[in-house]
Amino acid sequence: MADPITVGIDVSKDHLDVAARPGDRFRVRNDPAGVAELITRLRRLNPLLVVLEATGGYEAAALAALLAAGIPAAAVNPRRVRQFAAGVGQNAKTDPIDAAVLAHFAAVVGPPPTAPPDAGRAELAALLDRRRQLLGMRVAEGNRARPGLPAAVRAGIEAHRAWLDDQIAALDREVAAAVSRTPAWRERDRLLRSIPGVGPVVSRTLLADLPERGTRPPGKLAALAGLAPFAADSGRRRGERHIRGGRREVRRALYMGALAVARVPGPLRDFAQRLKAKGKPSKVALIAVARKLLRIANAVIRDGRPWDEELATAA
Repeated sequence: MADPITVGIDVSKDHLDVAARPGDRFRVRNDPAGVAELITRLRRLNPLLVVLEATGGYEAAALAALLAAGIPAAAVNPRRVRQFAAGVGQNAKTDPIDAAVLAHFAAVVGPPPTAPPDAGRAELAALLDRRRQLLGMRVAEGNRARPGLPAAVRAGIEAHRAWLDDQIAALDREVAAAVSRTPAWRERDRLLRSIPGVGPVVSRTLLADLPERGTRPPGKLAALAGLAPFAADSGRRRGERHIRGGRREVRRALYMGALAVARVPGPLRDFAQRLKAKGKPSKVALIAVARKLLRIANAVIRDGRPWDEELATAA
């Protein structure tokens, strides 16, 4: 029986460098015609898995086309791949070499394929991403409004901030409308927002940016969200655990939810206070609350029932 084929694709703005393991290497343009050629050639190979690096959006068209064609594909964090390359002694770096490393990574690590895209979820994710961009602009303008500015400059900043506020409010209405148009999303949003600390921003971030909620074990979801503590032990030394990686926006939203719920009387605040009483730093306690919020969110979606206090104990 022939060995299964894995494929790595190094993505740049202009080109897709492709390496099959075992098999040949080729390059196509990163445009509609090139992506169509890629799909045709990969269908003939029938790969077990195709891996691309997440490269700020340049991989999006190829990944979407692969999934639409029914070819298992995953976009992975570039740092994981560089660490893997160093681990196997591959220090040289060119586009064809990077593609071959990705194919090797696919064969050895076998990351789970990305779920086929949902057009509605993609729209919701784009709306939320734009909202975050506008919030960043508003913060930047606020930082520019320092004392001593000429009145005309200050007036311009305030006018821009007011415009940004209007745009953010309009996007909030668009996001709410996008959620309400889909009955399944409406129900999930209702379930998620029954959890203390989960408001509209946290709920909709989970809907758009963590589609795996309700289908993965809690530990896997925590890793996806960047909330899983990684060990740093060696011999008899027990190092500090640190979180890293994962989906930054999901982690940030859950952390803000943890900040909110830790101020309100209830089992989650009690949980945070017990951790602090054991000597845990405040930030560590908040990360633990964020992780528990994620476990509860996973449970309410999985079981289709809203929050109750028993979940805080069981999760």
